[in-house]
Amino acid sequence: MRILVATDAWRPQVNGVVHTLERLAESVEAEGSSIAFLTPDGFASAALPTYAEIRLAFATQAMVAKRVEAAKPDHVHIATEGPIGWATRRYCRKRRLPFTTSFHTKLPEYVEARIGLPSWISYAALRNFHEPAGAVMAPTEAIIGELKGRGFKRLALWSRGVDHSKFFPRRTSFAFKRPMFLSVGRVAVEKNLEAFLRLDLPGSKVVVGDGPARAQLAAAYPDAQFLGAKFGVELADLYAAADVFVFPSKTDTFGNVMIEAMASGAPVAAFPDSAPADVIGRSGAGALDEDLRAACLAALAIPREKPRERALSFTWARSAKQFLENVRFARAQRLPAAG
Repeated sequence: MRILVATDAWRPQVNGVVHTLERLAESVEAEGSSIAFLTPDGFASAALPTYAEIRLAFATQAMVAKRVEAAKPDHVHIATEGPIGWATRRYCRKRRLPFTTSFHTKLPEYVEARIGLPSWISYAALRNFHEPAGAVMAPTEAIIGELKGRGFKRLALWSRGVDHSKFFPRRTSFAFKRPMFLSVGRVAVEKNLEAFLRLDLPGSKVVVGDGPARAQLAAAYPDAQFLGAKFGVELADLYAAADVFVFPSKTDTFGNVMIEAMASGAPVAAFPDSAPADVIGRSGAGALDEDLRAACLAALAIPREKPRERALSFTWARSAKQFLENVRFARAQRLPAAG
């Protein structure tokens, strides 16, 4: 199959959605399929209010139709609920073409955290967006359960992977005071980073990533080390250097950074919310507690082979197979996209 993936999230953004889609495109080739992308590239755009790093494309119906038709896809998958996602959805419905969607981000919680709009209003809009899809792919069983409870239908599991050749236990030379508690991700209010930064913990707190809240948090918590965004070997070395990886977010649907840290041998400390509850589960690879400090201290006692073992069960090859199985199932149902 040749699959067209429509996404509002794309480079130069650094986030889990972009990372997942790029790895998916690489991995489906081994299954005999290919992926083309319909992205904001080439469209005029404007910065998202309160979040200048994210830009929203001015994607008209005619412009999107031209790009879809030029791609000549066998199937259309809509990854995001932004302007490109909505325009692609309208294109498919108008032509009665079946399509699939995916749920990557708890956008309603993000919106509520930023502007105070009650999340139930945003969920109603998202439910409408995903309603015509032949399959709505979500990354964990916990998220599937949450979405079912909110009235979403035709939900399917699409998990994530990690590059085990890049992220693995290794010796490092960082001179941070031990124990080293590391958090990696976008530095923004919805990531709940202050829940980690305000903890009374021994050793050092290290934050990797950039975002709109970085300057404010760095000023408020001068004892923490804010390193900015890191990539490649340097990022992998930081994961491997950590004694504990702290994941304070309560809004992530999966958390690719968790399995990257686990693959590097770092046990995870997190709240027992949907993403960590599924990714860690009862594997012994981390400590989950409503008291995040207690989770951090408990994680120090976890042998490093435990998170590595758990991470080995997450591969991009397996993720790609799940995605393609969901697409094939949805296409077999021939659910009309209109109506």
